[in-house]
Amino acid sequence: MVIKEAVLAVCGLALVGYCVYFDRKRRSAPDFKKKLRERRKRTKEDKKKSEARSKQVGSDEAASAAQEFFMNEVQQGEEALACGDMEGCVEHLLSALKVAGNPTQLLQMYQQALPPNVFQLLIQRLPTVMSAKSSGQAAQVRDEDLD
Repeated sequence: MVIKEAVLAVCGLALVGYCVYFDRKRRSAPDFKKKLRERRKRTKEDKKKSEARSKQVGSDEAASAAQEFFMNEVQQGEEALACGDMEGCVEHLLSALKVAGNPTQLLQMYQQALPPNVFQLLIQRLPTVMSAKSSGQAAQVRDEDLD
């Protein structure tokens, strides 16, 4: 029993001595600090890249959600038009127009695809929607300026 404890103590002491010897050798190497700085710099850069990727993924998710909302509103507008509900159709198409990336092109498409009386109703309600959209963007810009 005493022999086992002595052997374990000697092995433990040898392991600690081995660790101390190679740690001192590693630290006294001429390029140790240089490698350490490079490793830290690389870690920082990798962290920045991963944060940039995560932000991009977040913006992709937001764009995907906006696109899904747009398609849903257009579909509901088409269904309302098919049922004869011109008011509902115009409301949904205006909601889709709010999130559209290129509203001018979308209006041209609406003009070709919609009956003239529905398109005229859409044009009549357009200024109120666009003023609400621009005031919302202005409020968003003001909030971003405060940060």
